[in-house]
Amino acid sequence: MLNGIGNMAWLGAATLFILSLRGLSHPASARRGNLYGVTGMVIAVLATLLVTGGAGLQIALIAALMGGGLGAILARRVEMTQMPQLVAVLHSFVGLAATLIAFANFLSPKITMNGVERAIHDTEIYVGAFIGTVTFSGSIVAFLKLQGTVSGKPLVLPARHLLNAVVLGACIALGYRFVSAPDGGDALYAIIVMCVLAAALGVHLVMAIGGADMPVVVSMLNSYSGWAAAATGFMLDNDLLVTTGALVGSSGAILSYIMCRAMNRSFVSVILGGFGAVSSTACEAPQGEVVATSVDEVGSLLRDAQEVVIVPGYGMAVAQAQGTISEITRRLRALGIRVRFGIHPVAGRLPGHMNVLLAEAKVPYDIVLEMDEINDDFTSTDVVLVIGANDIVNPGAQEDAGSPIAGMPVLEVWKARTVVVSKRSMATGYAGVDNPLFYKDNTRMLFGDAKGSIDALLRQLEAA
Repeated sequence: MLNGIGNMAWLGAATLFILSLRGLSHPASARRGNLYGVTGMVIAVLATLLVTGGAGLQIALIAALMGGGLGAILARRVEMTQMPQLVAVLHSFVGLAATLIAFANFLSPKITMNGVERAIHDTEIYVGAFIGTVTFSGSIVAFLKLQGTVSGKPLVLPARHLLNAVVLGACIALGYRFVSAPDGGDALYAIIVMCVLAAALGVHLVMAIGGADMPVVVSMLNSYSGWAAAATGFMLDNDLLVTTGALVGSSGAILSYIMCRAMNRSFVSVILGGFGAVSSTACEAPQGEVVATSVDEVGSLLRDAQEVVIVPGYGMAVAQAQGTISEITRRLRALGIRVRFGIHPVAGRLPGHMNVLLAEAKVPYDIVLEMDEINDDFTSTDVVLVIGANDIVNPGAQEDAGSPIAGMPVLEVWKARTVVVSKRSMATGYAGVDNPLFYKDNTRMLFGDAKGSIDALLRQLEAA
């Protein structure tokens, strides 16, 4: 009876998860999609607790309360600028859980299987531990890179691809030994050694990926965590975990592919790493002179314009300037000026980072456009206001074949009549590449903290 109720509840939860993914595909329906996901997870947890029963119910309930409490605390304390780090940490939790569950299944005395059935179950255990360990270690490195504790520059070791291949081959060989081992001692030795190698592989894979690819890395780790959950579902014979893991894994992989296309990169090249290493040509200072501007001049440019495009970047997120940007947008539109936003697919350090910030600041969805929708309009734009963005507006991607970001599609802001870049200094972006945009004749640099500069610009517009 309880198992039947649990299966029906899991089916309902899986349906809600599918509806959640559908809702999250557009900003206008994202809130509803999020509600579907939360409801589905509550149903899944309650159904699992119900089916568990007995002494295990108390342990599961305590674990659920502890996890829920910790999640609530994190949700209240973590700033939007720290969301990429939080997502990376959560991915590491999923990977670690998959690995621990694999070991628990392997060591469980209750499992009595023989022959092909045992081989299949051992394969599920091994694959789950492998994916989980790679996800765990890779996510920890991603967190450290996003946090700034570890440099965003790629670690390019000699013969790194051969090294990865050797480690992967060793893990496969150990997998054969694990499945075919006649006793538990040899199998335990094989899976422990594999976990050590898999952890090293996860660290090396993410260390070899440069800063400009970090949004793709976050999405990729999201996919890994999904497949780790799916492997856990097979181990536990839990259809909901299999379904949910497959949904997360496939959607993460699709998102990673879309983002790679937006960067003119192949998914394999991102995984292999090395992107973001600064070449000798990229390190040379561009020829030209920087022209600084003032808040008063920028205010005059905006009031005299008919078409304005605002391009936000990670600097806006750090400065928490989205609220002021929203108010500036409202005031300019009240003056009859057409204002739109141009969003690059990898702006910030998390997929959709800028869209979330602008939605939080009540910027209308219909004026927030993706790169492909707005790139052709820059030639007829009077003023482009770049707030804390760097790599995504770098013309070197098109003009410098030796640049590390050569071929990456960017927002072609330099085609506008005037470009105003709000930036703290002339430092390079997360990819470590200098930006020739700053030296173009139609570019004006508004130096200073983004929040302070934008607040001053709003006061100037209010006073006019």
